[in-house]
Amino acid sequence: MGSALSHLVCGRCDARYDADIPQQRCPVEGAPLLVRYDFAAAARTLTREALARRAPTLWRYEELLPVRDAAMRVSLGEQMTPILPLPKIGALADLPQLAIKDEGLLPTGSFKARGAAVGVSRLRELGIDAFAMPTNGNAGGAWAAYAARAGIAAHVVIPVGAPQINRLETVITGASVALVDGLISDAGAIVARTAAQTQIFDASTLKEPYRIEGKKTIGFEIAEQYDWNLPDVIVYPTGGGVGLIGMEKAFRELQAIGLLGPKMPRFVAVQADGCMPIVEAWRAGREESVAPAHARTVAFGITVPKPLGDFLIIRILHGSAGCAVAVSDEALLAWQKTLASEEGLFACPEGGATLAAAVLLRKQGWIHRDDRVLLVNTGTGVKYPDVPYVMPAVIPIGATLAIATAPHD
Repeated sequence: MGSALSHLVCGRCDARYDADIPQQRCPVEGAPLLVRYDFAAAARTLTREALARRAPTLWRYEELLPVRDAAMRVSLGEQMTPILPLPKIGALADLPQLAIKDEGLLPTGSFKARGAAVGVSRLRELGIDAFAMPTNGNAGGAWAAYAARAGIAAHVVIPVGAPQINRLETVITGASVALVDGLISDAGAIVARTAAQTQIFDASTLKEPYRIEGKKTIGFEIAEQYDWNLPDVIVYPTGGGVGLIGMEKAFRELQAIGLLGPKMPRFVAVQADGCMPIVEAWRAGREESVAPAHARTVAFGITVPKPLGDFLIIRILHGSAGCAVAVSDEALLAWQKTLASEEGLFACPEGGATLAAAVLLRKQGWIHRDDRVLLVNTGTGVKYPDVPYVMPAVIPIGATLAIATAPHD
């Protein structure tokens, strides 16, 4: 056992780079670097039989993770997250095989814990003692928490409009935090300038190779939980798109070591209509996105005007016969509420967006009735207290509840 890490390649030109020195992006293309493994070595020990004996954490996939020394792993107790069937909503939406993977149960309340666990562990192994990053909230909170655990200094730039809890968790876990009156793209520009001037490691999305390696473990889990027969459609809320890129990478790697057959799911990239650069690029047939003039949505985690990995996302949509779709804030909040009231799952607004998209695509006939459809809820709704939910009125002390009762025979 142990990591079968081999090298890094450019996501555009396939140029090869050393994985055992700190790397950022391809110096020629400026594109993200992707991790490659020795699949023959991984296949010898990463088997279905071996997995059945391993603890249900993301580190069970150690052969296809980049941390060579197990002593360098930084953990806050990440466990496999459940896939829950949605029978009542499935009946409402004519999607009888609808299910959701609930990432809100991870440490720090979102799937960002996956990327932080592996990303921070690898930085620690490479001897990096400080990093800077922009965030819309959840990633900053996760990376700050894992950095605290690892003894690494975190410098985080957050848009002032980010949810208050995300700002709080980043501060309370000891990160150096700056708020910017703008979007994550503005925060990213500040981090880029700072990195250029100080040489601090830039841990921005896809500006380092290892966040995606943690995120891809969601794909490994899906393969196991679907008994190695992947769902027909995976619906994913797409901001930076690292989770989508990671899932596809995970499935390809499992194919390479013989654990999966050639069948791939159709990926759906979901965005809000107030910030939909991937959707607009998809509709226009472009390989890259263009940042909107004014990006805004209540689903703050997907407010990413210009994803660095946009060309990778669009490539995956084409390769999987998938699509990109936008939904309104009104629709995603309505379906978020339905998900809670009908199925008991308080998803984040981004999770509500996946359900809104699935319902829309079923009505359009793009999703078929017999498709096995998996939604990805990327975080808990508890982290969004500023969303304008309708709250109950206060009743006076001594009042009686107005409850309608059925008449007795």
